[in-house]
Amino acid sequence: MSRAWVLLALLPLSGCVRPAEGRALKDLEIGRASGGGLSVTVEDGLAAVRGVESGALTLWGNAPAFRMRTTTAADAPEWWTLVVRNAMPDAELKAEAGSDGEALEVEDGPSLVPTVKTWRVRLRPGSEARLTVAPPDWDTPRPFRFAALADVQEALPRVGDIYARMNQDPSLRFIFFSGDLTEQGSREQLEEFQTRLEASRVPLYATLGNHETFTLDVPYHQFVGRGSQHFVFQGVRFTMLDTGNGTVDPVVEEQFDGWLEASRNAVHVVGMHIAPMDPIGVRNGSFSSRNEAAALVGKMARAGVDLTLYGHVHSYYAFSNAGIPAYISGGGGSIPETFDGVGRHYLTVDVDPAAGVQEVAVVRVD
Repeated sequence: MSRAWVLLALLPLSGCVRPAEGRALKDLEIGRASGGGLSVTVEDGLAAVRGVESGALTLWGNAPAFRMRTTTAADAPEWWTLVVRNAMPDAELKAEAGSDGEALEVEDGPSLVPTVKTWRVRLRPGSEARLTVAPPDWDTPRPFRFAALADVQEALPRVGDIYARMNQDPSLRFIFFSGDLTEQGSREQLEEFQTRLEASRVPLYATLGNHETFTLDVPYHQFVGRGSQHFVFQGVRFTMLDTGNGTVDPVVEEQFDGWLEASRNAVHVVGMHIAPMDPIGVRNGSFSSRNEAAALVGKMARAGVDLTLYGHVHSYYAFSNAGIPAYISGGGGSIPETFDGVGRHYLTVDVDPAAGVQEVAVVRVD
């Protein structure tokens, strides 16, 4: 066999060695854009730029708080309208000049939907600025509650029932979503997911699942943002990992090592779609490699992770990962496991940055 034929024969195999590599590299570009005389960089990619044109910037937030740096051209407009979708209802905008730290003028705009925030900010043409979008208490350590949800998929037309139930709990700060927002991950389905999410009084911060990989161009990054990311809220650290292919790409694993190290002395919650290890073996609900799964779980245990949250299996299971409390909660409405009787559900998680995870409870919607 000639060398050319050998290379051709290996091409399909080489394409499968790192199936999540392309998404891991896309993650690194999230939050960067230019247009209309403005360049913007969202720190750590915690928001996706949905549009930038002269005098207007629109973002999709994927964390409770984020910072960005902007640079305006000399001929750029002085006043800019900033719209942040999927924002905390009590989020505020703070802006300061990048040169001297002077506070820049900010005006509140209309907010017809609790999670869509609008401001006008006065940016100096030809200069840099630092902007922060966050609730006033985001960096104050204190106990709070969030919801955990996954696997909506084909039940997207009915997900409003879940949001309505969540809206009855005023203590919930946000939804931590472990993948499979839609059935096929198409642009149309992602747009529908985000439109229906406006029925929720709190935002939803997500990673993708295997169903978001079913579309060749994977528009998830454009609509939602990173598949793997890390943020801090009220003293608790949160990590989302892209495990949509039953593996963690080496690019992401290197990032994860840094997030684990930074979180050693803090309460740390880790979420991903496919769990490293399937505790019950009802179907293919774990990593493709047992060695990789064991290594990742061991790494989390040594770093003192406090809680792991998973989806993919359309049911509810509570178990342990090397001593770490672990939950599979795939109750967003996708076809349930046969005869399990769980139905649609989500979890409420009470955390205290001084005392750890206090309680994880199942809330049944059906």
